[in-house]
Order: sequence, then structure tokens, then C-alpha cells
Amino acid sequence: MTPSRLTERVITVVERVAAVMLGLVTLLVFVSALGRYLFASPVPDAFDLSRLALAVAIMWGFASLGFRGNHIKVDILAEMLGAKARRVLDLIAWLGLLLFTILLTWKLGGRVLSQMPGGETTMDLRLPHWPFLACVVAGLVMAIVTTLIRLWLVLRYGEGLEPHETLKQDEAHGAGHE
Repeated sequence: MTPSRLTERVITVVERVAAVMLGLVTLLVFVSALGRYLFASPVPDAFDLSRLALAVAIMWGFASLGFRGNHIKVDILAEMLGAKARRVLDLIAWLGLLLFTILLTWKLGGRVLSQMPGGETTMDLRLPHWPFLACVVAGLVMAIVTTLIRLWLVLRYGEGLEPHETLKQDEAHGAGHE
């Protein structure tokens, strides 16, 4: 079973938000380095803004991981199991990811609420931190949503992390192993 068009659109938006934020971090660091070395004047708050924007990019990327499952994994155990046991293992893995994401959202949500009245700001421009942290929490909320979608697909259709390919399938697609 393939995800619906709506699901694919949501995941595409999530991935684009992560990509745009990562692109902004890269641009900010590059421009600030140019300014520092060529004009002895870096972009004000480049360090603070880049680390806050990077946090946003990471959490929105984490939301993509919640659906795609494209993270580092060792599947030695999964390869030795049958289809039914692999489905149970996938279910446990997705439930673990969901629990972790919910707890992380709860803790960071509390941090945002404490930051709003606290007034923590960046050094130069005095920009408040809480809007960036709120975007981080929004990324985590999307991670919960995407993980729930994947969990539903695992429960309903038996879809796992990724299709398991054999060496013969790899070679059929042109991936030669010498």
C-alpha cells in the first residue's frame, strides 16, 4: 500500500521546511565568514541565528525521518527473522520512536513556555529565542504526526522501515558487487 497523496504532500512540505532552514544556515554561515574575512565585519548574531535555525532544520528533518525511516539502522537481526516477526520488530521500533518523540516534544514545549516570559535573546540584535524554539516544537509535533502515519501503515498494511532487498535484486538494478 502506498501513502495517500495528502500524506505525500505533507511529507514533502516537512522535507522542504527542513531543506530551506538548512539552506538558510549554510547561507548565513557563508555570508558571515565572507564578511568577517573580507570586511572584518561578520553578520551580527550569525552564531546564535545559525545554531537556532539549525535546531529548526534538524527537528523538521526528524519529522521526515518519522515517516521515511531513512536513518542508520543495523538489520542483521531483522534479516534473520520471518515476515511476521519482522513486522512485530518494526512495530516496536516505531512505538519506541513515537514515545521518544512525545517525551522530547513535552520537554521542549515546556522550555518554550518558560522562555516566552524569560526574555532570553541573542547577543547583538536582541532577537528572542522562543520563536525559534517554537518552530523546533512545531517540527517535533510534525514528527509525532509523521510517526503516527507510519505506525498506522505498519499496523494496517504491514509496511516496515524499508523494503528489504536481496543481493540479486541489487544486481538486477545495476548495483554490481565485486
